[in-house]
Formats: sequence, structure tokens, C-alpha cells
Amino acid sequence: MKTFSKKVDLRSRKEMIEYLSSHFRYNTMNSWNRSTSYANNIKIYNLCLSKADEEKLYELIEMSEFYDRLHLFFYEFGNRHNFLWQAGFNGRSGGYIVLYQGYAKQSDYKSFCASCGQRNYKTVEETGNCKCGRCGKDSRVNYQVPPMEYGTYPGRDTDMGEDFEDWDIYSLRERVRLVQDFDRFCDDVLSEVRNILDNFEVDEDIVYVPQTVKRLREAS
Repeated sequence: MKTFSKKVDLRSRKEMIEYLSSHFRYNTMNSWNRSTSYANNIKIYNLCLSKADEEKLYELIEMSEFYDRLHLFFYEFGNRHNFLWQAGFNGRSGGYIVLYQGYAKQSDYKSFCASCGQRNYKTVEETGNCKCGRCGKDSRVNYQVPPMEYGTYPGRDTDMGEDFEDWDIYSLRERVRLVQDFDRFCDDVLSEVRNILDNFEVDEDIVYVPQTVKRLREAS
């Protein structure tokens, strides 16, 4: 399996600038936006897999359960950086992981339904009742602490066109440490992909989905 992390001598200004300047980059939105950031190519053909593993991985990427296992790594990366830096898939088929600038802020939600989870921008006292607008149950309660809201700035570039020559040594080291952590995170994601390939099989089940249809019946 391909790896991305590299050792960099944090005492060498030249080596740090080389690492950042030569790092692979990709779009943070679309190619026409011309905004790029640090990234890694995780297209299946680029992962140094056997033919059998490639075919299996093509099946896996069609499954939501596969991504559910990977999303924990993305959350942990964002959490390490207070969500000011986050990682996400980009590209037509999600074949790239990109480093994004992000944010975390307290949301404006004031209450939620304990039965179905529906959130509301008003308190129970403000609406005068605890009835949920979605499920209709009297189970809406106020948040003691409003939930956090996370997001990214996909239109922003990171260090696009920078030559780093005027950066002080502290700022340079911090940026290298960030990008190194991003590369290690990508390696962790691919390690989990390797784990899934080795320890899980793809099963197919027939699922019958209930469907509501209208029929005529004689009036009683």
C-alpha cells in the first residue's frame, strides 16, 4: 500500500521549503476556481495494490459502510487541529484527499427532539410546548449546551504560490508539522483501507423497500 508521510529536518530551512514547495496539490473546489491546497492522490490505480485488491476496492467504494469506517479518521484529524484545519475528499470520483481551512462555532439550535433528533432554533419556552414538528411527539427538550457546527472553506487556497522565503523559522516549522500530520493522516486512512481489504468481504443481500401506492376501492 502506498504511503505519503516523509521525514523532514526541522533544523534545515532549505529542506522544509523543499518539502512544502514540492508537495502534491489539488483543487479545493473545482478546476475553474484555481484554488489549491496540499493534497494526496488516493486513486485506486495509484495505491500499489494487486489486481484482486483493486477489483475489491472498486466494490467497496460503492458502499456507505466503507466510508463510515473512514470518516472517524477525518473527524479525529479535524479535532486535533480544533477544526481550523480539516481534510476531505475531492475530485470527480473522490480520488484525492485535500487539506482544507475550516471552522468550528456554536450553532444557533436551542432545542431538540429526544425521540427523532429533530433540532429547533427556539426553546421549549419560546414555542410554548414540547411537541416535535417532525414526529409529533411531546419530547422536545432544550439544549443545556448548544451543539457545535463544523464547516470548511472550499474556495480558499493554502500557500498557493508561496515561496516561503520570507517566512520566519517558527511559522515554517509549524506549517511543515501541519502538512506532515496531514500526510500521516492519509497513511492512517489507507491503513484502514488495507485492514478492510484483508478482513472483510463484500456480501450482497436483496432488500425489499416498502413502497406506498394508491389504489381504488369502493366507498362504503
